[in-house]
Amino acid sequence: MKVACVGGGPASLYFSILMKRTDPSHDITVYERNPAGSTYGWGVTYWDELLSNLHGADPESAKAIEESSVQWDSWAARIHDRAVVTVEYGEEGFGLGRHRLLSILTERARSLGVDVVFEREIAGEEEVADADLVIAGDGVNSVLRERHAEHFGTEVAVGRNMYIWLGTTRTFEAFTFAFTETEHGWIWCYGYRFDEDQSTCVIECSPATWSGLGLDEANEADCLGLLEKLFAGVLDGHPLIGRSQADGGAHWLNFRTVTNRTWFRGNLVLLGDAAHTTHYSIGAGTALALEDAAVLVNALHTGMELEPALTGFERSRKATLRAPQRAARCSARWYECLPRYIGLPPEQLIAVLGRRHSRVLPYVPPRLYYRFDQVSGWLGSFRGREH
Repeated sequence: MKVACVGGGPASLYFSILMKRTDPSHDITVYERNPAGSTYGWGVTYWDELLSNLHGADPESAKAIEESSVQWDSWAARIHDRAVVTVEYGEEGFGLGRHRLLSILTERARSLGVDVVFEREIAGEEEVADADLVIAGDGVNSVLRERHAEHFGTEVAVGRNMYIWLGTTRTFEAFTFAFTETEHGWIWCYGYRFDEDQSTCVIECSPATWSGLGLDEANEADCLGLLEKLFAGVLDGHPLIGRSQADGGAHWLNFRTVTNRTWFRGNLVLLGDAAHTTHYSIGAGTALALEDAAVLVNALHTGMELEPALTGFERSRKATLRAPQRAARCSARWYECLPRYIGLPPEQLIAVLGRRHSRVLPYVPPRLYYRFDQVSGWLGSFRGREH
């Protein structure tokens, strides 16, 4: 099979690796519009279940990913200046630099004979008309998907809160949350280490807080300076770092939840963020993209013709995605309704934070939910201590 993968992200690269492992005779090219080594974002997160799956699918890349990752098994939360709560979590989490992940996958793909081409933008599938299969792995703003948005039934739901994706030299030992109250409302961050020297720091707030603090008009230097003051306690003197981009800026965004009625059109199939997105607060995007790749490879090697294989892939992944997509919607809504929960005692707040995926929580008074959760043992895996 001759395959063209448009977009050089984790989904396309991992798909090309697994295709070549299954059948080295496949002719696969990955096209990435940006130069080699340029990527957005800082670190990605994943959990031990994914690592186990990666070792089963391709031990070589899994070993490199594991060796390049850092681990945590606890959460820490700072609620204003009241307290820090540390919570031992029930499973191991991992952080890995996005740049390092793409480097590992690119090197592995090339070692298997995949042609990875940088600085080549594919604006339409006619540019790769000789391919038997075209993978649209070109992200949330997929050009190939948008050309046929009506066919795919693409829908985009825009989240209410504003967020910005930053880095810092502060290395968090635990997955860290910090909530700061301002005269314009609450602002908070999630911080997690992704290598020995750096952490990701995602900062989020309501639109009213964002504009009230002047973040809607501030340049990057002023924005970072203000955020460093607001989160001085958790940053411990370390700076925040803006995202490296062609325009040199880090941008405030609203999260866009993408869904599609169907995932393929002829020999063009959507993969990863081009097909679906889940809110960053559940840390599942990279794992779901890699799982997409593995399931598609298996579907293509069942002996079926292309259309029924793609139909089976779509059906399988949509079924699997229902739970994380529901969890992501609940998680995003929890943060949008933060004032409802922020008055809880610190240990109760982080316990309820750990249950933000619950569909019941928005309809039950938070303190009552916490007490019922404690009695029922739902929070048994969370053992908190305040200091």
